[in-house]
Amino acid sequence: MVPLLRAGLLQADALVDIRGVVPCGIDGTRIGAGATLAELECDPQVPEALREACRLAASPQLRNMGSVGGNLLQATRCWYWRLQWPCRLHRTSEGYGNECFARDGEHREHAIFANDFCASAHPSDVAAALLALGATLRTNRRELPLADLYRVPTEDDRRSTTLAPGELILELDVPAPERSVYLKAMERKRWAFPIVGVAAARAAGTTRVALAGVAPVPWLLEGSLDDATPLPRNAYKVDVARALVKRALAAVAPG
Repeated sequence: MVPLLRAGLLQADALVDIRGVVPCGIDGTRIGAGATLAELECDPQVPEALREACRLAASPQLRNMGSVGGNLLQATRCWYWRLQWPCRLHRTSEGYGNECFARDGEHREHAIFANDFCASAHPSDVAAALLALGATLRTNRRELPLADLYRVPTEDDRRSTTLAPGELILELDVPAPERSVYLKAMERKRWAFPIVGVAAARAAGTTRVALAGVAPVPWLLEGSLDDATPLPRNAYKVDVARALVKRALAAVAPG
């Protein structure tokens, strides 16, 4: 929220401190949405994929302050949106723009899946790990699988989440897998957003793989990487994802 306020993308007359109403802490598979990434990365109750995703997510200062609920709802890092170009996600008093500038512009870090309407790439390592782990959410209104929190923006609905106005994430339930792992390719060795992040979790004989940085939402890999639709200058992401998926599947394989 602070970077959005500084960039003028978000304007507010007042900010409300919600720490008093959002649960914190970790109790077995239950994680309060107010739990910080720093708490998650060092708690042995937390599956390995989620611990590693938290450890790689940001600087120590941000991990000590940032909550898991906030991380799930972070805004896109697309530079066209951040610089307030009139793109399909940027809303002004005249409405939304009608062009995805990344498609014909600079898109090295953009999406390789579901990128026909908006090529932005979701930046959350944590969301990909939770998606692979089959996490569920409880809000002040309902319970839902983590996958149902997100939606790919469309012409008739530009939102990337399904949260209603006033709806607040309260806690998560994260099943304990037999094995899990999170791997990440990034520009720097530390404290960078994912070029590609890959989470894999095996439970009850089934392995789920989820990706960060490859679609406008955290991406559950249900088909093949051959289904990707890269843009001219980000096709390298498919090769990176292929290598990381192979490593992740080997890490969670039985034996």
